[in-house]
Amino acid sequence: MNTVVKLTYESVIGEIDSVLDTYPYQPYQQAFAIADLRQDLITFVIHRLPCFYTPISQILGEDQREVSYSTPKLPRQPLEQKLHLQKLIHQGIAVIMRDKAQLISDRLSETVEPGCQTSNWFG
Repeated sequence: MNTVVKLTYESVIGEIDSVLDTYPYQPYQQAFAIADLRQDLITFVIHRLPCFYTPISQILGEDQREVSYSTPKLPRQPLEQKLHLQKLIHQGIAVIMRDKAQLISDRLSETVEPGCQTSNWFG
């Protein structure tokens, strides 16, 4: 019988929220409040996780010792796993902010209310 260890989608989203809370509101939190960019970040992280589902029988041998594989996998310790996940999130934020800079700039400038823009007639 195989048991499955699942790194849940919700836990990835929760960690993304925690990491984003450490970034300034503008432009980072504003940018990732845009649904498409947030989904890009979630996808970036999940696709770089070594395995989203892993059968326990592949992780543990008969005597409950870890089996080594050549394929990448999450670190063994929960703290190492969390740090690895946070590192992926930071990388994703940097890549998306760089690659989507023009889109972010355009979208964030659209959110400014016309009455709140600075006037250019003061000279």
